[in-house]
This record gives sequence, C-alpha cells and structure tokens, in this order.
Amino acid sequence: MKLKDFVARYGRPYSTMLGINLRLRKNEDAVKWFLAAILYSKPIRESSATRTYQCFEKHGVVTARRIVGAGWDRLVKILDEGGYTRYDFSTADKLLEVFGNLEKWYGGDLNKLYDRSRDGVEVEANLKKLGKGIGETTVSIFLRDMRHIWKKAAPKPTPLVTIAMERLGVRDLEEYAKKHRIHPVRLETALVRYSKNFLKKRKPLKIVL
Repeated sequence: MKLKDFVARYGRPYSTMLGINLRLRKNEDAVKWFLAAILYSKPIRESSATRTYQCFEKHGVVTARRIVGAGWDRLVKILDEGGYTRYDFSTADKLLEVFGNLEKWYGGDLNKLYDRSRDGVEVEANLKKLGKGIGETTVSIFLRDMRHIWKKAAPKPTPLVTIAMERLGVRDLEEYAKKHRIHPVRLETALVRYSKNFLKKRKPLKIVL
C-alpha cells in the first residue's frame, strides 16, 4: 500500500473523529480538544480515551469552569464511566489543576494563552505551565490538530510518529506532505495509527513511499 493511500484511509484527525470543529476557531472547541488530548496522552487504549471524552461531553463537563466546578469526586466518576479506571485519581487531580489555572490565568480561554505567546516555543511553554501533568506528548497531540489554526504552533512529533517515520524512511513530515500534496495533520495522524495498530501489534502491512 502506498503511504498516500494509507493516509487517505487512516488519517482522519482525532478532533474531527470526536466531532470537534477546530476550524471555527472557537475557544470552546479548543478546550474540548485540549481535554481530549490530555486523555489520549496516557498509555491507555485509544477506545477508552475516546469513550471517556464522550462521557465528559455527555455530562456537559467540557469547559474549564465546568471541569473545575465538577470537583474531584464527580471527575473520577466520569473517568470511571468511560473506562479510564487505571488513571482516574491522578487524572482528576491533573484536570483540576490544569483547567483551574486556565480559568485563573486566561479566563478559561486557550486563545488568550495563544495570543499572549510570542512564538511556538512560548505556546508550548505556556501550555506546560498550566499543570505538572502537561508534558511533551500532551502538547504534541494537542498542537498536532491545532497547527493550521494557531499559525505559531510547531509541535514536535510524538514518539509514536517518530517510530513510524523511522520505519518508513520519512525524514521531514512537512516536506513530505508538501511534496505529495497530503495534509500534514492527516499524515501525522495516519502515522500515529500505523504505529499503534500495526507496528506495536506486529500486524503485517507493507507501506511504500
């Protein structure tokens, strides 16, 4: 299978899959995706993270104010409902800290965080400052889908993407995407799924550039 064809089949961005329309450039959608990125960043089944985000949405706990207002006990219940039981306590702690600081420092508005950042490096630094649980992986997942909304964003590939790039011989994501007329977000997302669903599970699939 050609990589371009693999991207067409497996490159649907996670935010789009969750029904989050980042192209509207609304803070409420950015916050939803940030919440989802935090959930996806843990070494947990993708289906569990997806289901857990959907539980947050079902209960209407998808803004900084509502996450903080929900309190620790309710957050744990929502996480458990979605099957996020392995990390429920620590994730509840993280969500309260991160979204509490987002509310306190930026009025719950991620676009304000972006606007107050001078460049991509500062965007990443300010995201990490929201809480000790926000590391490179969370930031990279979040900014991957935000890249064409926030022009200053230039996230590093996650380890899963790096593994796929090395296996396939792709040296530069942006350059490859431009040369082959592939949306870079779709390319990177497809590489995540290639690592997760094929390389890690040792499922045979030959992809050629």
